[in-house]
Amino acid sequence: MKKIRWYKFASPATFYPLAGRLAPWFAWAALLLCAAGLWVGFFVAPSDATQGEGYRIIFLHVPASWMSMFIYIVMAFWAGLGLAFNTRLSGMMAAALAPTGAMFTALALITGSLWGKPMWGTWWVWDARLTSELILLFLYLGQIALRAAIDDELRADKACGVLALVGVVNIPIIYFSVVWWNTLHQGASISFTHAPKMAMTMLEGLLLMSLAAWMYSIAVALTRVRVIILERERDADWVAQITEVAI
Repeated sequence: MKKIRWYKFASPATFYPLAGRLAPWFAWAALLLCAAGLWVGFFVAPSDATQGEGYRIIFLHVPASWMSMFIYIVMAFWAGLGLAFNTRLSGMMAAALAPTGAMFTALALITGSLWGKPMWGTWWVWDARLTSELILLFLYLGQIALRAAIDDELRADKACGVLALVGVVNIPIIYFSVVWWNTLHQGASISFTHAPKMAMTMLEGLLLMSLAAWMYSIAVALTRVRVIILERERDADWVAQITEVAI
């Protein structure tokens, strides 16, 4: 049996075609899961006993919140890998993830405000969960701005890597803020140690939308990293060959 050498995909030249093959599959999965999740969430799941129909925004808000944290952890992982082993692809992957993470964080804040208005009577409060999520958005924007401000790509990767690793401390603050402090934000509806605090159809819709967000993030990151690879490796012979074939 032939042993697969996974480390070979650490090379941008090898990872580029792999990302091109995988991205469409994840994109189609995201589309199908999103369609199913929206159908279950908005047309199948029952109304909430206390919040009525307004609660349905959770099918956008919760997946966006989860992905905002998860993408940052993955981005920090790639950044740390680049700092530890000086691999070129690691910095490219971190750069590819930052815009998607920023988008999901902004979406979480916007949908949270829309949900907070009928729940709390205001669009925004300096709640521990909301404030730490806003800080997360600033961390993502800081990543994007810092990378754009440094012309040397390797120096930019290292600087952004340090910032990403420092910012990881904010993730547990976001997640545990409703436990550590007395906040307006409600506690977790899904827990690994307790039964779900919602109807099964609500949970199904939430999980479908979360999987859709996950598949979308992978598809977009793979597509974006292909562009970054071509930009950074433009002088490599293999990039010239791809360009000639495309022309």
